[in-house]
Amino acid sequence: MISFQSKLPKTGTNIFSVMSALAQQADAINLSQGFPDFECSPELVSLVNQAMQQGHNQYAPMTGLLSLREAIAAKTQELYGASYHPDNEITVTAGGTQAIFTAICATIHPNDEVIIFEPAYDCYAPAIQLMGGVVKRMELEPPDYRINWTMVRRLISSHTKMVILNSPHNPTATVLQEEDIRELISLTHKTDILILSDEVYEHIIFDGQPHRSMARYPELAERSLIVASFGKLFHITGWKVGYCMAPAWLMNEFRKIHQFNVFSVNTPMQYALADFLQVKEAYLGLADFYQQKRDYFRSGLESSRFELLPCAGAYFQSVKFNHISEDNDLLFAKTLIDRVGVAAVPNSAFYSKKTDFGILRFCFAKKQETLTKAVEQLLKV
Repeated sequence: MISFQSKLPKTGTNIFSVMSALAQQADAINLSQGFPDFECSPELVSLVNQAMQQGHNQYAPMTGLLSLREAIAAKTQELYGASYHPDNEITVTAGGTQAIFTAICATIHPNDEVIIFEPAYDCYAPAIQLMGGVVKRMELEPPDYRINWTMVRRLISSHTKMVILNSPHNPTATVLQEEDIRELISLTHKTDILILSDEVYEHIIFDGQPHRSMARYPELAERSLIVASFGKLFHITGWKVGYCMAPAWLMNEFRKIHQFNVFSVNTPMQYALADFLQVKEAYLGLADFYQQKRDYFRSGLESSRFELLPCAGAYFQSVKFNHISEDNDLLFAKTLIDRVGVAAVPNSAFYSKKTDFGILRFCFAKKQETLTKAVEQLLKV
């Protein structure tokens, strides 16, 4: 027998893959995994084809195509009043998850402590653990999932290296408020604490609320690695293209890992994205586009037995069901697939302790006919 010790012995297949596979087996409507079921812009596809036809099919620069980095810098300056230099403060990545993993690899040493807020996107903790870091978890509770900053201060120690934030938040659909920013500035002032800010849903915020990017606040920007995703921006999750922004000294460390992690990102899609970023309405209209879907889905479920939780951003709607069934959320989610034909994600999957508040997460980044069918089925519960 070959002796082997797993580096992540408690980690299995992620919940998104599990629920999507169950949905496929049952031919159910898949509202579990967070991807659109509608097409991206034909113009964007045409730009990719054009780049391929023009021969842009070899390695891109390790840091990303300069024209794309320049377009990202211009967009960030216009939206957040923040200057990031394309040469040494922006790197194009193979999606948001790779950027997060690379940021953690570049900054976390053995025994460094990293604070995360649960429910949390499932890639944070494993990356920290792989680097020998210590995950300090703070559980947030429904219905508002607000951060208790007094409790956060109690988690801070001389070993605290990083705080990971996600706004708009997956899975809770909450967004950071100005009071959160004030607390974060106070918390990190005159410390060496870094911030990893997962902002992949930055343009999907509802009811006129602003996106409070770390880039807006110089006191936070100076210590932040900011992650963004073109997959969420342009409905192209399968392309796996994102980027990271950080001060030059931090980006230098990020690139040391990035060059050996993926080296570079597919070239023709970078050319297309650089051009398509000039079509500002494609991302400035995203909030209204998804708010219509949110409102349609919520209005359809208002007469259901589910209790709708607030949804301020991202494209997820959480619902409470524990007044309907005593089943745990995973079992209830599987029952929905088998008996109702709709797949959701159980929110306990986002907690390390599998904390179960009787809540499911639905993705409403779907065509209207998909949402209509899903609502019809869910009204049968």
